[in-house]
Amino acid sequence: MGQDQFLLHPVDGALLLAYAAVVIALGVYFGRRHDDAQDYFLAGRRMAWPLIGISLFASNMSSTTLVGLAGEAYSTGIAVFNYESMAAVVLIFGAFFFFPFLLRSGVYTLPEFLEQRFDSRARTYFSLLTLFLNIVIDTAGSLFAGALVLQLLFPEIPLWQTVAMLALVAGIYTIVGGLAAVMVTDALQAILLLLGAIVIAWTAFDVAGGWTTVMSTVPGDMLSLVRPLDDPGVPWLGMMTGIPLLGFYFWCNNQFMVQRVLSARDVNHGRWGALFAGALKLPVLFIMVLPGTAAILIYPELPRADLVFPTLMFDLLPTGLLGLVLAGFLAALMSQIDSTLNSASTLVTMDFVRRARPGLSPHHLMRVGQVTTGLFMLLAVAWAPQIENFGSLFKYLQSMLSYAVPPVVTLYLAGMFWRRANATGAFAAITVGLAVGVTLFVLKEILGTVTMHFLYIGPLILGACVVALVIGSLLTPPPPDSRVASMAWSRAFFREESSQLAALPWYQNYRVLSVILALAFLAITWAFR
Repeated sequence: MGQDQFLLHPVDGALLLAYAAVVIALGVYFGRRHDDAQDYFLAGRRMAWPLIGISLFASNMSSTTLVGLAGEAYSTGIAVFNYESMAAVVLIFGAFFFFPFLLRSGVYTLPEFLEQRFDSRARTYFSLLTLFLNIVIDTAGSLFAGALVLQLLFPEIPLWQTVAMLALVAGIYTIVGGLAAVMVTDALQAILLLLGAIVIAWTAFDVAGGWTTVMSTVPGDMLSLVRPLDDPGVPWLGMMTGIPLLGFYFWCNNQFMVQRVLSARDVNHGRWGALFAGALKLPVLFIMVLPGTAAILIYPELPRADLVFPTLMFDLLPTGLLGLVLAGFLAALMSQIDSTLNSASTLVTMDFVRRARPGLSPHHLMRVGQVTTGLFMLLAVAWAPQIENFGSLFKYLQSMLSYAVPPVVTLYLAGMFWRRANATGAFAAITVGLAVGVTLFVLKEILGTVTMHFLYIGPLILGACVVALVIGSLLTPPPPDSRVASMAWSRAFFREESSQLAALPWYQNYRVLSVILALAFLAITWAFR
């Protein structure tokens, strides 16, 4: 392909400008409707399940995911879809055990929940870690992925300038409009994203010779979700251990995702929204992963796997439709950026500023959040160009999480299911997890003396954290019942809830919906085993 093929028709450019104008206008509109922290950070806790589910899906299906999924399918096969399908399992778990306690606690942030269960040390550590991950992984990764596409159009513009332009558009409506603007624009972005992905998938298979040709020509191992232990992409043991660990963090502990569940008007809407997002994840195999596989036949010698999705976009779509799909791609970018910026500002405002200055009014807290959003946008712009040095974008995202999140996952799981876990044990888990994680990062990523797959690194660190938490908790007094009673799961809670669910029709019973979603997950996994 020559550079002359990466041209943007004036019609396509007009569609992009129109989209940017719409999302900024939405931010201004919602900015006039709230004046306190709860409205700004949690949309007034009044969101219904369809908007929660679509927003969860759109925030997750960012530009990094679009580029990363197609790129990994092109280079290693469709096993990368396990990251997506496992979301259905994790969200079922969250609907059963985690989200109800989180919503009933009335917290603004996930670290705030840890303080209620353990102490302020756990809260401070997780807040700082989440801020780091939000900027270095989520926001910066999205900006980099978007810049890859725009540089195909404008190769003469330096990468950092492209990143800054993208951040400016997302930052404006996020700063002004808060979570309500973020979630409404997410819904708009999800529609564009799905439309664009479907069109690209259909066209890619058509150009490659159709479904039968792709399935019969591409090597069988690249079309399997269950891979052998020595697989460089997703070995089956890593699929069973490392991916659920990363998924639990992302969907149940990650502030920028769970913030949408916290905005629910009640527990039922939070659960329904989470399960709806899990259902939306399953078709991703057909509209975002397999097109990368079809590209093996269309472009057998691309210089970089991350170029698969943008190449499909520019090479296969006609004028007008390209502008719409490109808007969908940039919509996904905006969705990831607005989510992480809003959640990062929530953490700083509610976990640090409000604790240091408890006398600040809700209005002033909102203003602090807006200023913080702008500062984090600048930090992400500064870091994003560095990702170019890490190779595959998707592996960069997942491997960084493997080192960082096991201590936090340990705290939430132990806090929910082991009433004996206390603050001393939690601090021991954090200390050991941080030490082991940093050591393994240096040995593997810097010195190259460890060659372990990153999907095994997370479970290894998790095991060390669990041992530290158990020892630390058993050597010190148990936590008071008043701290544990409302935050740890119990069979009594499950039985009490059963009587309430009996009065609901089956389509409103989250347990029935969870079974249906689990069966769909198993059917897809079996079909592509």
